Amino acid sequence: MAVDFSSFDFLVIPGRENAPAEHWQSHWLGAFPNSSRLIQSDWSRPEVGAWTARLDAAVVSSPRRVVLVAHSVGVATVLRWTAAQPERARAKVAAAFLAAPTNVDDPDPSFDLVRNFGPMPLSPLPHPALVLASRDDPRVTPAQASAFAQAWGADLADVGELGHIGSAARLGLWPAGLVLLGGLMARL
Repeated sequence: MAVDFSSFDFLVIPGRENAPAEHWQSHWLGAFPNSSRLIQSDWSRPEVGAWTARLDAAVVSSPRRVVLVAHSVGVATVLRWTAAQPERARAKVAAAFLAAPTNVDDPDPSFDLVRNFGPMPLSPLPHPALVLASRDDPRVTPAQASAFAQAWGADLADVGELGHIGSAARLGLWPAGLVLLGGLMARL
């Protein structure tokens, strides 16, 4: 049986610096009329408390169950919020599409701006989830993305070599990603 996408709200959760017009998340916002972007007050310096509070407010205010579409440190935002609000996540979130999860626990200094999101929660998610990993992502190794997916009870999709699966990949509407989203939605 086909899933009625109009019966859900899609909440796009960008990573640092938001998702510019050429980012696949911005294209998806234009494709789904029942979608919205989670807006943060400071895109350059993510702060776990502020980012998860905004996610909580968006989920609470949604009139329908929500499908979370997260990228990069937006994935860590989802995981930290879910760990803090497990009952709300169970009741209000239908599924999570988790692209390029930044390894916020990486000791490299280039991760300093997102380290406050660590440690990355490693508990199973209370809803269906899909982790999308690129083989050449500089923010998470394929092995770490696989370990995250396993810990979260999520399926894992190897999307090839797309870097950090962001604007630089020039994915546009990203049809292959939409197919993966459809597969996740078919599990509902």
